[in-house]
Formats: sequence, C-alpha cells, structure tokens
Amino acid sequence: MGLLEGKRILVTGVLTDSSIAFHVARVAQQEGAEVVLTSFGRTMRITQTIAKRLPTTPPVVELDAGNAEDFDALAERVRAHVDGLDGVLHSIGFAPEAALGGNFLNTAWEDVATAVQISAYSLKALAVGCRPLMTAGGSVVGLTFDATVAWPKYDWMGVAKAAFESTARYLARDLGPAGIRVNLVAAGPVKTTAAKSIPGFDEFEAVWSTRAPIGWDLSDAEPPARACVALLSDWFPRTTGEIVHVDGGVHAMGA
Repeated sequence: MGLLEGKRILVTGVLTDSSIAFHVARVAQQEGAEVVLTSFGRTMRITQTIAKRLPTTPPVVELDAGNAEDFDALAERVRAHVDGLDGVLHSIGFAPEAALGGNFLNTAWEDVATAVQISAYSLKALAVGCRPLMTAGGSVVGLTFDATVAWPKYDWMGVAKAAFESTARYLARDLGPAGIRVNLVAAGPVKTTAAKSIPGFDEFEAVWSTRAPIGWDLSDAEPPARACVALLSDWFPRTTGEIVHVDGGVHAMGA
C-alpha cells in the first residue's frame, strides 16, 4: 500500500509539469491517492492539458484565489468528483511586478494588498473552503520560501510569505480541534515558471550551489514534492504548525 492509499487530495497550482504542485500530484497518485486539481479562467485549459501528463488524468475545478465566491463554492465543486477530502495542497502565490525586483520602498499599497491576499490570505480561505469536506480531519500543506530573512529583490513577496507562515500557525491552532493539521514545506529554489518570473532568481542559484551541504538541484522538484506527500499522509499524526525545510540544508548554514 502507498502512503496515500485511499486518500482524496486537492492540489492547487498545477500550471506546468515543472512545478512542485505537479510533482506533488504525481507522487500522490503513485502513492494511491485520488487527486483533484484546481485552476481558473484562461489557465483552466492549460491545467487540463498538463493534467494529462499525470499517471491518471484528474478532474480540474474552478478556483480563483482572488474571488471569495469561488472559495464559497469550492466544497460543492469538489464534491462533484469526490465525496470528501483527506488532504489539501496550497501552491498559490502572486505579486504584481511593482512589488518585486528591488522596488520595496516605492511599492504602492494596492500592489502589496494583492500580494498578501493571493499569497497569504488564500491559505485561510482555502482551508475554510475545504473544511466541510474534511469531516474526519486531515492535512493542509502549503509551500513557502524561507521568510526569516530578507532575500535580494524578493521584496513584498517575502513579506507575504512571512504572513503566509504566520497564517499557517493560526490555522493549526483553530483547525486542530477538528483534527486538521496545517504544515508548510519551505522548499529551496526550483526552476519553475513562477520562479523564473522573480527578478534576480539567478542570485538564488548562486547561493544554493555553494551553501547546500548535501547539494541542491534547481531542476529537481521531487524532494519538496515527497515532503508534501509525507505531510499529507498519516505518518505525521501529531505534527501541526510546523515548517519543514527541504532546501539542501541552506537554512541551517551561517553566512
């Protein structure tokens, strides 16, 4: 039996087959899970196409992280395909161009608000939207990028990630009585479409190529994907509010 045998897992953020979310969906299926994906708007067709590259083609339901009505309707949309959920992967993030790239002091609140809403508040909205489907408890796992330091040019996305990590802790507190665990995986940089849109991403490559004591491959999304699947499984039954670093050990090394 696989780690997720018989589990029903909702995966957000699958847009390319290089994304961590795609590999979470793939490994989850290989470990026995029934997977449902989300997408929205014009990207729905992209996600539906990419979904065909998974071992089993999963259904895709509409979810726009900037639309409260979509979160309200999420449980009903998912229930059309599975009768409940045992796990949810949050892999949603966005910041306007003006909020990145070394423009920190000049970024307008409207752009900051968008980054925080889509990249942090959406974790709460997703967890609450899926809660009616998680009647027997379960696991919510999110993807973050270490927000304990200020990264070059990451700017307000870094602030949003800090809010994201704090949101996970409060969710762990408030959803714990319902048997729902909330944990994050802090992944090292992976060359995904989203990562390539971050100005100065090549500077991260230089850091990880020299400071990861066990090495780091920027083209390999498998390590963080496996960590997510492990946290979605029953093998961490009393772990919540945690951030698991899957970054080759860079977070533990001094400058």
